[in-house]
Amino acid sequence: MNDHAPNAVTELARNAALPFEQARAMPPSVYASPDFLTLEQERIFAREWICVARASALANPGDYVTCEIAGQPVVVLRDRDGAIRAMSNVCLHRMSVLLEGAGNVRTITCPYHAWTYNLDGTLRGAPEMARNASFDRKEYCLPQIRSEEWLGWVYVTLNDQVRPVAKRLAPLKKLIRRFRMDRYAEIFRETHVWDTNWKVLAENYMESYHLPVCHKATVGPYTGLDGVDCPPGDSAFNIHWFPKTEGLAIGTAHAKNRRLKGPERTTSALISIYPSHLITLTPGYFWYLSLQPLAPGRVHMVYGGGFAPEWMADPKIGEHNQALRSLLRKVNVEDRNCTEAVYRGLSAGLARPGHLSHLERPIYDFARYISAQVGS
Repeated sequence: MNDHAPNAVTELARNAALPFEQARAMPPSVYASPDFLTLEQERIFAREWICVARASALANPGDYVTCEIAGQPVVVLRDRDGAIRAMSNVCLHRMSVLLEGAGNVRTITCPYHAWTYNLDGTLRGAPEMARNASFDRKEYCLPQIRSEEWLGWVYVTLNDQVRPVAKRLAPLKKLIRRFRMDRYAEIFRETHVWDTNWKVLAENYMESYHLPVCHKATVGPYTGLDGVDCPPGDSAFNIHWFPKTEGLAIGTAHAKNRRLKGPERTTSALISIYPSHLITLTPGYFWYLSLQPLAPGRVHMVYGGGFAPEWMADPKIGEHNQALRSLLRKVNVEDRNCTEAVYRGLSAGLARPGHLSHLERPIYDFARYISAQVGS
């Protein structure tokens, strides 16, 4: 397999130029080429909005989460004024990473030499610096990074020129407004690393074609493919709709939910916000992934979920939470097996991409998005 990015870009462009009725899956080089991943980091992840958390995960001053975007360590936190703030997570002294994971801090202290920063990024203290005549604590402040909140999600970007999230996703907001996603409460958040390409995992999430097979032991029986609707995507996202049977009660509207009517009460949306924020939004619960590539065959994910407000207010919410987490743990095992098998397969010399089903329209739109970005 050729690992040169220009060849992968050309192969993808040729693929993306086909009309949907003739579309095929993306070529293997797009997933397995290290050079292509470098282009993705430079032209996608360093330029786009990346979802880092649910805002409710940063409820109190000092609550923080960390991530790495295109090689840049980032910390996102709630400051003492109650605002969500994103900053470089790199000390301004000898450039150590400052915070890891998620948690709560009163101040940010470097683990290397104990330089300490306030929650707004200004330098609070620096031990043993008094003898350096040119040192001025007031000159130091962690570089600030753009962040925005949209429908309860927190996004950050390294790009000062990209359109605001609210403008970019205004059409999506209209499509899902009846769900009132901003009111859904996150109950759990985890991080994982899988041995597959980030796009393989994203594509797996954005199509329902695999549900009856890959998920036959979990959610497959609750989704009828005849009712799946895959409209053409937007330049910033794709979405498809699928009905769920009432056999999965927590996936349908709660009895006290009066705003959803008729089929709306059992219809879910599967949303893919480019490049790597994936949301299953049901009338009862939501769950999501936010992906960061680590290598062609390794992906870091933030994974979380929770419930609509009516289910959160249900006296049996504890039982519902256990049921949801148990279900999704099993779903994740199934997805991991499937997506890691795909990466092993596409890395083989005889791998060839096949034609797409009508149920894989989102994958076609995603391929066209990737092609447009890496070719820019």
